[in-house]
Amino acid sequence: MTLEKEAILRLLEEVKDPEIPVLSLVDLGVITAVDIAVDGHVTVNMTPTFAGCPAMDYMKKDVEQMLARHGISHFTVRMSFDDPWNSNKLTEKGRTALKDFGLAPPPTYDLILDLDILEYATCPNCQSTNTTMRSPFGPTLCRALHFCNNCHQMFEQFKPL
Repeated sequence: MTLEKEAILRLLEEVKDPEIPVLSLVDLGVITAVDIAVDGHVTVNMTPTFAGCPAMDYMKKDVEQMLARHGISHFTVRMSFDDPWNSNKLTEKGRTALKDFGLAPPPTYDLILDLDILEYATCPNCQSTNTTMRSPFGPTLCRALHFCNNCHQMFEQFKPL
């Protein structure tokens, strides 16, 4: 079997985030590298969104199972903080998936100087920017709670990081 990085990334697009099942780990930006050695050994590097992310073990196991299911028997899945995750690693496809799931995607940025950036979110339901942050603490570490003053719906924002 001839292995190619692009083919492995396509396989890994099937591995979904356990907390946001419409979002692949590739589109989330958690898969930071795929390397294939001359002998065919595949190394997948992953960076969790947060150091204390409770889904890290699940994500790693899901990647291992996906590789094995597709006949890749010589692999290493490595969790690493060498290339720290930030919300700019989300792909456009990932941002759309978040929005379709009802989560406001985080804004893209060059550098976060202030957490005031959490104050601003576009409602994923009606696209209004007339929103208010209700709490910087959502059901998981990576989400904040907002309220839309136009459609009167609560929604979560995937935090910029």
